[in-house]
Formats: sequence, C-alpha cells, structure tokens
Amino acid sequence: MLDNLSLLWQAPILGVDLLLQGLFIGAIFALVAYGLALVWGVMNVKNLAQGDMVILGGYIAYQATLWGLHPIVALPAAIVLMFGLGWLIYLLIIRRVVDRDMFTSLLATFGLSLLIQQVLNLIYGPEVKVAESGFGSVHLGSFIIVQNVRLYSLMMAAALAAAIVLFMKRSRMGQAIRATAQDPRAARVLGVNTDQVYAFTYALNASICGAAGVLVAMIWVIQPYYGIVYSIRAFIIVTAAGLGNLPGVIVAGFGLGMWENVAGFVFGAEFAVAAVVIMLVLVLMYRLLQSYRVRQVVR
Repeated sequence: MLDNLSLLWQAPILGVDLLLQGLFIGAIFALVAYGLALVWGVMNVKNLAQGDMVILGGYIAYQATLWGLHPIVALPAAIVLMFGLGWLIYLLIIRRVVDRDMFTSLLATFGLSLLIQQVLNLIYGPEVKVAESGFGSVHLGSFIIVQNVRLYSLMMAAALAAAIVLFMKRSRMGQAIRATAQDPRAARVLGVNTDQVYAFTYALNASICGAAGVLVAMIWVIQPYYGIVYSIRAFIIVTAAGLGNLPGVIVAGFGLGMWENVAGFVFGAEFAVAAVVIMLVLVLMYRLLQSYRVRQVVR
C-alpha cells in the first residue's frame, strides 16, 4: 500500500488517470442507481435484485457475441427485452408486495435475485464471461490510455440518462410517475392508474439495468453471482444522494467510481469491493447521525 501511495506521489499523472477511469465507470454506476431511485421513490420497493438485472443485461450482450454479433447490437435488444421482463416480474411478484412492509419487499426481491442467479448459472455456468468489443484504445498524452469502450460507454450512459430525464419531464407517463411518487392517493383521485404507473416504473428500471449490463459486459467480466456488487453500489449512491435527487445521483455515481478505482490501486484489486462496502457503512453512519441530529432539534 505504501509503495502504491509513493508511486502516486512521484507520478501525479497516474492519479489523474485513475480519476479519469473512475469517471468513466462512475457513469454506469449512476445509471444503475437512477433506476433503483425510481423504483424506491415511486413504489417504495427496495429492489435487492437490481444488480442481478444488470448482470442479466450483460448476458444478453454475451449471447449476441455467441451468435457472431457485436455486443453493442445487443443494447437496444436488452432495453426492449428487459422492459418486457420487468413488466412480467411486476405482475407476478412486485405487484403483491408494493403495499406491504419493507421486510416483505426485501424478501421478495431477494428471492428474485436468487432465482436470476440460479437460472443464469444453469444456462451459462459459473465461469466469468466477457463480451469482447474490439474498440481498441486512445492515448491522451504519454501516460494516460483510455479504452474506447469506456469512452463510448460514458457517451451512451449520458445519452440514456438525458433521454430518461426528457421522458420524465415531457411525457404524460413521466408526469404520472412524478405525481404518483409525490402522493399516490392524490394521483388516484386525479385519475392516474397507479398500478399501470408502478408496472411501467419497474419495467423502465429493468430496461435501464439491461442497458447498463451491456456496457458492463463490454468493459469488465460478468458472472451469475456478481450482481450483489452492483446492488451495493446502487444502494450507496441512492442513499448518499437522496431519493429524487438526480444531480446528486450523478455526482455520487462519479464519486463512487473514482473512489473504487483509486482504492483498488492503493489497497490492491482484491480490496476494491471491500472499499465499496466500507463506503456503504460510512454513508449509513452519516445518515443515522443526520437523523439523530434532526430528532434532537425537534425535541
């Protein structure tokens, strides 16, 4: 660890490279977290299967490579297929727990997570897979090398986020989603079909995860049991940013990406996931401290 810190001190350009790479991967984290924030904020469902949906999208990209197609072709397919799957999951599972207590929704989505893991394991096996993009890399100066796939992923994540924001602001369904998130009872009185809104919201979240999964499969590796890592990342970002705070989700996503990248270099790649868990604990402690201070002021 000390050697790595010394290397960063002696070569500051290496630190710039780590932060830049962290920004690229943070964009994908922010995309996944925004989907979770939608489901959490609109339906009050803590989706523990969030990361497994990301991995499922990654396997759609991998399957495209098995058919001889470029994985980027799987992006629109993943969006459409995951949207339909998300709607089906809502009808079969989520619909029954929307109005239940938090423990019930956690238990239901945890069971969904296990189901997705086992199905993927049966079909593709436990080995790690990657969807080779073959995009190459670009040199920024003498020391910074950026993989083109990460640069393209940043642009695609930004385009998807912009499309979602425009949809939420301009479309009738987007307005219904925002109204339901603010007050479901008032939305029903005004004629909003909240059940349809919930189904669309969960399906939209699944499609976002599918798109993010395609990008993940091209940049890293996928494996049936890797979903928990992306679920933890999404929970950290949403908890840190707060529900309904899209700018906060983006900033927290970029911040987590940079933190994980730097921590992985300083402490070793094997401790990168541990650094994410430590960040989750710190965020929860901070939120608890804030809540305690508010209660003291009220008293």
